[in-house]
Amino acid sequence: MTTHFDASETRAQDQRDAADLSALRALLSEVASAAPGLKRQLEGVDIASLKTRDDLARIPVLRKSDLAALQKAEPPLAGLTGVAPGLLKRILISPGPIFDAEGHGSDWWGTARALYAAGFRKGEVVLNTFAYHFTPGGHIMESGAHALGCAVIPAGPGQTEQQIEAIHLLKPAGYVGTPDFLKILIEKAAEAGKPAGSITKALVSGAAFPPSLQAWVKDQGVDAYQCYATADLGVVAYETGARAGLVVNEGIIVEIVRPGTNEPVAEGEVGEIVVTRLNKEYPLLRLGTGDLSKFLPGTSPCGRTNRRLAGWLGRADQRTKVKGMFVDPAQVDAVAKKHPGLGRLRLVVTRENEADEMTLHVESTDASIADAIGASLKAVTNLKGKVKVVAPGSLPNDGKVISDERPVG
Repeated sequence: MTTHFDASETRAQDQRDAADLSALRALLSEVASAAPGLKRQLEGVDIASLKTRDDLARIPVLRKSDLAALQKAEPPLAGLTGVAPGLLKRILISPGPIFDAEGHGSDWWGTARALYAAGFRKGEVVLNTFAYHFTPGGHIMESGAHALGCAVIPAGPGQTEQQIEAIHLLKPAGYVGTPDFLKILIEKAAEAGKPAGSITKALVSGAAFPPSLQAWVKDQGVDAYQCYATADLGVVAYETGARAGLVVNEGIIVEIVRPGTNEPVAEGEVGEIVVTRLNKEYPLLRLGTGDLSKFLPGTSPCGRTNRRLAGWLGRADQRTKVKGMFVDPAQVDAVAKKHPGLGRLRLVVTRENEADEMTLHVESTDASIADAIGASLKAVTNLKGKVKVVAPGSLPNDGKVISDERPVG
């Protein structure tokens, strides 16, 4: 059994950077003329001059928070690819709505490397609890498992009783999904007298995995690793056996920039994660994810030499992920418009009993509207949340619509 997925993981960093920049120049030279959105982003930039990571700062960051509007103006993918929609493998939809492209080829989302680092191997059965309907999550994980030679149970989220029966009968060795749902499955399986003991490894994403939950999962006999992935980019970084930050994936270029700017910050400073994906079918260039992190110094003790992220350290904007789904200020505004006469609204996101919780604080003199507002919140966000009616004028006048108060780390 080899320690690393392939030799590219242990290249010298300067060799990797040179190869990535060379691949980027070749890619942009080939596809930019057929992708008007990409061409606009490169306006005034000589592709041949992009020889170092520092040179990338001349290209404006394309922020994910702007994608929905750009795609609406130039459907379906904002002119960021020259590939016709009908030639893609899938066109997926994330909340926003934002359209996400999936192209052809093995492990298109770059997930196999993260699964391998988490101990998944050929011939194993994997329970995939990420959603397959509209959103990319299920496909991101399944493609990587198939590239490794694993069989996949396409469970998706929910339907706990059926999932417990599938675990009992099919004995999957691995789990992929949110850490919260892994805890639910383990607990409910034990209560049903059908322990989920076959699951000994997991790759989790889409929600916080705080130390308390990590310890609980480990006590259940599951070796769980985290990865940082997005619907646009696939797997950006992943945890390894060293448990020392998240190693940046191969085939992408990751920068940390000062939020709201194009400028990289000094190593070790917290900033926005910006990713360039070296992919001809959907060549995203300097995509600002809206997530905060920082680079850790040195290389991982596991022997992988790529840069490491400290993990998720918050949001550069107010858009945030709750139970694996993004919620943004526009959705809170949509709830307010359904109920005229309200004052300020603030959505507070917390962690309760190792699960994400959200409470919408609403200024009103009518406490009886809480149930109706709760129904609107669920309809708009597809997530259940509590509603707390507070006195008019009691919420701060600071422009904050979403307050993420979950512990960082």
